[in-house]
Amino acid sequence: MSFGDPNNPYGQQPQGQPGYGYPQQAPQGVPPQGGYAYPQQAPQAYPAYPAAPGGYPVPGAQMPMPGGVKAARVILFIVGGLQVLGGVVLLLGGAFFASLFADSSSSSASDAGTLAGGVIVVAGIFCLAFALWPLLTAAKLGKGRGGVRVSGIIYGSLMTLFSGLSVIMNLAALGSDTAAGAVVFSLLLALIQLGLALWVLVGLANSAAGAYFRRPQY
Repeated sequence: MSFGDPNNPYGQQPQGQPGYGYPQQAPQGVPPQGGYAYPQQAPQAYPAYPAAPGGYPVPGAQMPMPGGVKAARVILFIVGGLQVLGGVVLLLGGAFFASLFADSSSSSASDAGTLAGGVIVVAGIFCLAFALWPLLTAAKLGKGRGGVRVSGIIYGSLMTLFSGLSVIMNLAALGSDTAAGAVVFSLLLALIQLGLALWVLVGLANSAAGAYFRRPQY
């Protein structure tokens, strides 16, 4: 059987050999191989997303708490705990002081003891209520926003003010004829309180704390 001129591109080509100008087609369902078929390319992996601009962590990453904020948080917990302890002592002391004059034969002494005991109890209740401020602020510093930071700064400022006034008053009392030992002890407590207050104030007001409280939360 003759297939014509093999150099004629329009003539019938013999089976088993590809024609000129077109690649050999594979059966349906079978990927093309050899010939003029384009080589298959492996899928390329997408590059990783770059870090978020502005120095913020990428979504899902957690920013560590700065050391100043950690120190301020610990100090607030300690101060709040001491205030709770002081409030409990005042409550018990006021109740005990009032009970001492309750059975007095003098009505004026009994009334004075009851009034003084009531004042001490009220001071203890106020101290317990005021202790909630540093305790709640310290508890929310880990996940709080800028409002918690402002609360801590205000508390540190008030603490600095009152401890500073206490230092001035104790320094003035050193020149008087009062008991020097008690004044020196009170002065040391006021200086310690002033140092803790300044630590809270600086730890929450610096730039590292500002960046921490402005961090994105998801």
